[in-house]
Amino acid sequence: MFEFLRRLRRPPAPVDDTVWRDAVAAVPWAQALDETRRERLRALSARFVHEKTISPIGELELGPAQRVQLAMLCCLPLLEFGEEGLRGWSQLIVYPDAFRVNRSHTDAAGVLHEWQDELIGESWDAGPLILSWADVQADCEDPRAGFCVAAHEMAHKLDVLDGVLDGTPPLPRPWQREWARDFQHAYDDFIERVDDRRETRIDPYAAEAPEEFFAVVTEYHFSDPTALREQMPTIAGHLQRFYGPSPFA
Repeated sequence: MFEFLRRLRRPPAPVDDTVWRDAVAAVPWAQALDETRRERLRALSARFVHEKTISPIGELELGPAQRVQLAMLCCLPLLEFGEEGLRGWSQLIVYPDAFRVNRSHTDAAGVLHEWQDELIGESWDAGPLILSWADVQADCEDPRAGFCVAAHEMAHKLDVLDGVLDGTPPLPRPWQREWARDFQHAYDDFIERVDDRRETRIDPYAAEAPEEFFAVVTEYHFSDPTALREQMPTIAGHLQRFYGPSPFA
């Protein structure tokens, strides 16, 4: 039934040639793709723009090329996985800059703690994906620095497709077992390295939780694959198989 309904969906209008050229000029990852994968990205981006509501906040205005730029960045992790990676959510919210969110936690003693976090991106399990436009731009200006907030948040969207946010996206069963084993081993080693304050080329934020480890190494796959291969060759291998070769490999 799902396959039947998928086929009934109207195909999205193709991205206008001029808009596409302008968007590609702003996204170094797209420029580095071979022609076949760039055309695949174009089709995915058209689907994204067709299906997602892109909502700029405040005085931020996004033209057609900027909307396609956002779609391209969000679709980079889908080049192998495909458009099924867009399931389960409908809105991209874009703030002009980093944004604040209210947090709360009740500790074991029953005391309620409340605070604010400043974020550059967020992904709700069954809700919107949220990005800071300023940080998206910063990533594009320095694409090999180890950061790509759109890829990070899309990794969370892929992760939760199987119903659990745990650092393991939907995979064939044999591969899933290998992935879970290798990622757990690498995550444990990374936590030990961070706790011991040993030097690492991977952002220590990856030690926060298994799902953050997956999202952070996803950023490195796209923005600093050399560091990822040197620090975590087994993880780099899994990500190359899952995402395809990094544009900067």
